[in-house]
Amino acid sequence: MQKIIAIFLVSLLLLSGCTKEEAPQQPILPQPETEPEQPPTEPPVVAPPEYPLKGVSVSPKSFEETDFVEFMEKVGQTQDVLLWAGDWMGVYDEGAPKTFTELSTQYEYVPIIEVGHYTQQSGELLRPMNEENKKIYLESTVEFAEKYQPEYFGIGVEINVFAEKNPEAFEEFVVFYNEVYHEIKKVSPNTKVFTVFQLEKMKGLTMWELEESEPHWEMIDRFNSDIVAFTTYPGLFYRDPSDIPQDHYTEIELHTTKPIAFTEIGWHSAASPEGWESSKEEQAEFISRFFELTEGMDVEVAVWSFLYSPDIFEPFDSMGLLEDHEETSAAFEAWNEG
Repeated sequence: MQKIIAIFLVSLLLLSGCTKEEAPQQPILPQPETEPEQPPTEPPVVAPPEYPLKGVSVSPKSFEETDFVEFMEKVGQTQDVLLWAGDWMGVYDEGAPKTFTELSTQYEYVPIIEVGHYTQQSGELLRPMNEENKKIYLESTVEFAEKYQPEYFGIGVEINVFAEKNPEAFEEFVVFYNEVYHEIKKVSPNTKVFTVFQLEKMKGLTMWELEESEPHWEMIDRFNSDIVAFTTYPGLFYRDPSDIPQDHYTEIELHTTKPIAFTEIGWHSAASPEGWESSKEEQAEFISRFFELTEGMDVEVAVWSFLYSPDIFEPFDSMGLLEDHEETSAAFEAWNEG
């Protein structure tokens, strides 16, 4: 299983920083523009959202100012939500969670904040889960929730991977997560709080036809949550989108009646690795297949892992909807039309 978890680590490592052995250094991000104070006005009438809300994670070509602004503008023009995932301490440091929440007004998206406290490769904690650090996590999260009243706040990324690697720390996390959940709801009752599971692993599927796992749907009920969230990478388990069973996603509804979120969705487009070759066309085909298989489900949020393909190991290095030189692609169009 080491090889499998390492692959997932790589994707999250550069995407979010929450799987690093040490707390990551956050890039210096442009701050939201300040507007002159205006007299109060009547709030506009807002139409209810059309679900699923679709979006991408924070995945610009680079964090150079030009690339970053271009990314944010594209998100604002084409997506409903933007996901940031990273080290829980980023909330205390008033780093990226604060920045991307405040930028949401300027670029008109719904921010989704996910925080983590461990590295998936080893299951080791980023820092000890002692009383001092739990106090920092709890108090900074409650302060953040009270100030920003976020619509979505996730705690723990692919937490079932963590349970496998570090069972004792996982048991401690379950108790602490539920405590934080209730404290958030006291100050921000409309915030949808959740943890994230890896779907294919939860289903007990065999990855790369090499490693097996046992189903563990019962884990869902151990967490208080307002939505049930998953990552999904079926291209690591099925060679072709047409091979994905009809009930691959609807099976979730046998285990929960809550709304569903997919906070990472991915399918690679490269003609590798050997035996698992894909293409741009196949990536777009999967996106259409995803929306077909989830039609009629209570899916509230769907996030594609990368807007631009990241510079990481295969197959995640070709999972972006766009390459750096592209303005659009078959996958990008399929995603926006889905």
